[in-house]
Amino acid sequence: MKESPKSQKFGLNLGLLKLRRGRSPQPPEDRGAIRSCHLPLERKAIRSPQPPLAGGAIRSPFLKGVRGDLARHIPPFLRGARGDLIVLFLLIATPAWSQPQPHKTPSAADLDLKPEIIESSPVLQRWMRKVPNVLEEIDRDPSFRTRLRLGYSLFPSTNNASGWSFGVEDLFISESGFTISGDYHAAFDRQREAYGVDLRYYVRPLGNYINFAPIIGYRQIETGDYSTDGVNVGARLLLVLSRGGAADIALSQSWVSPGTDDEVGLTTLSFGYAVTHNLRLSTDLQRQNSRQEKDSRLGIVLEWML
Repeated sequence: MKESPKSQKFGLNLGLLKLRRGRSPQPPEDRGAIRSCHLPLERKAIRSPQPPLAGGAIRSPFLKGVRGDLARHIPPFLRGARGDLIVLFLLIATPAWSQPQPHKTPSAADLDLKPEIIESSPVLQRWMRKVPNVLEEIDRDPSFRTRLRLGYSLFPSTNNASGWSFGVEDLFISESGFTISGDYHAAFDRQREAYGVDLRYYVRPLGNYINFAPIIGYRQIETGDYSTDGVNVGARLLLVLSRGGAADIALSQSWVSPGTDDEVGLTTLSFGYAVTHNLRLSTDLQRQNSRQEKDSRLGIVLEWML
């Protein structure tokens, strides 16, 4: 059916009117299609809840533990995903001064001491210059000291003859493990006489409580029945009961002129105990074995520690 000229004119006027109002003329079917497509989507978007992205992403075992500790401090309206966000923000924003600070080892310079106290203490002055390696110094610092010896000797196998003795024990060569020892003992009636010098090398660090030293040296021995002299070789075992020479036990075994007919074996057991800082009392028990005779010596010795 064809439209009349009057109806065409009416439609044209209606389109011009809408153009003046800023609206584009659209056919009724187009407007209806647009409304039918978008209106349900808008309503659906408004009615659908937001997905819990933040809560699911933040709820980790760590935050659960933190929230468990802080649960009583968080108001009820801040719990849930919103509470997790607040806890995470507080952990990130915590200032550095609230974190555990590294412990600083105090030095002698940090001590609030009077100058006269520091001047009178060599230990403090040394620590202020440089902190020493204590463990290394314990190994290098000898647990025993050099001693000058003077004492009384008794010779039971020679009619209980009396005599005297003197010597030096463990004179250190620099800071090495080498020491030099020498001794002389004799009866007053000259029936017994012996002297010698030994070089010892302590295998373990000098600061150890147990040490072992090979011995090599020279010794002269004279008795009423025989005499011998020559190389003296052997070993010494030292057990330090208290550092600094306060107490120790030493056992030595050596042979003079080993492998010859004049070979003499010497076994010496010594006990030492300090009575003052520098003075020590020592006891020597010595057994002298030869092919001709077996002799013995007992010594009571005062030792001055250097």
